[in-house]
Amino acid sequence: MAGPEHGVGSACSGRGQNLDDDERLAWLRLIRSNNVGAVTFHELLSHFGSASAAIDALPDLTRGGGRRAVTVCPPDKAEAELDRATQWGASLVAFGEPEYPPWLARAEAPPPLLYMKGETELLSQPVVAIVGSRNASAIGQKFTRRLAEELGTQGFIIASGLARGIDTAAHTAALDRGTVAVLAGGIDSIYPPENEELHQTIGIQGVLLSEMPFGYRQRGQDFPRRNRIIAGISVGVIVVEAATRSGSLITARLAGELGREVFAVPGNPLDPRAEGTNGLLRDGAGLVTCADDVLQTLAPILGQDFTADDKPLQDAAAAPPKPAAIDEPDRKQVVSALGPSPVDIDEVVRVTGLSARQVQIVLLELDLAGRLQRHGGQLVSLMSNGDRK
Repeated sequence: MAGPEHGVGSACSGRGQNLDDDERLAWLRLIRSNNVGAVTFHELLSHFGSASAAIDALPDLTRGGGRRAVTVCPPDKAEAELDRATQWGASLVAFGEPEYPPWLARAEAPPPLLYMKGETELLSQPVVAIVGSRNASAIGQKFTRRLAEELGTQGFIIASGLARGIDTAAHTAALDRGTVAVLAGGIDSIYPPENEELHQTIGIQGVLLSEMPFGYRQRGQDFPRRNRIIAGISVGVIVVEAATRSGSLITARLAGELGREVFAVPGNPLDPRAEGTNGLLRDGAGLVTCADDVLQTLAPILGQDFTADDKPLQDAAAAPPKPAAIDEPDRKQVVSALGPSPVDIDEVVRVTGLSARQVQIVLLELDLAGRLQRHGGQLVSLMSNGDRK
């Protein structure tokens, strides 16, 4: 089957330039500011040209009706976080830099910053995720190890979430050829505790990766965010065992939304751990009984030229775009066009008669005020007072 010499090589090349230290600190301060998520971050960067300029402009973007002003992360707090990561041997990689995972860069609103530790050049090779049940069967773990080893021999890096069961089996089998562990907590957060040694080994031989602050301890709601990154860095996601209500199915769904290939390993209909995977197969996921099933699907995809889709960093020397002029009647028009039901941003532009840039800046104000909900695919809605946290 197709190996590295048959098109299974680096997903893209010729990426953007590195940030300087001051702008990297500004990126960290901006993403750590309250009400600034990945979508808002990218909108701010696009509108103002740099994170530094966006931070300077934030005081003028607090007109969205929120009950509190946007609090910008102070420089000393961001510097302390960076110092801890450096002492631990981790690097902070920005979207658009050469080391940023190339497939994740093509996702909608990718994480602006990622902490990485280990052999980060592994991420330039094609990645396949293998995920599944924490309470995995012995046969499921055995199959996972064989699959990870065989895909590794064909040039694929194996990604997973460092959880018990299938994740652990995938990482362990892929250590010699390359594995990426995406963490729900900070890159230094060891979970589960019994994987401490594996966590340390991957940080040397493979790659540890997280978008969360250094020192952050994971919570239940952080695992779907982690699953989004697992799907985003991968060209395909394989689910080995998964119950009907499983985080692995969330990873599969996110992979499908990103246009990635979704695979599932069939299981015994009497085993609850096979209900989710058998359901994926019923819904059209690729059937996996051996590594060749995966290779046959992915080899043609990886043979394409992805270079044209790269999203390099903007030239720091370029003049930032001129901010759009917004007055109060314009602002009210946009708010009036929004409601609790999701609406396409292009439709808001059409009904208000404002420019796309004017609409986007009002949406940024609402986002920073905690009044806007983004649904993906350019759909937004206005949150009621009861919906706000």
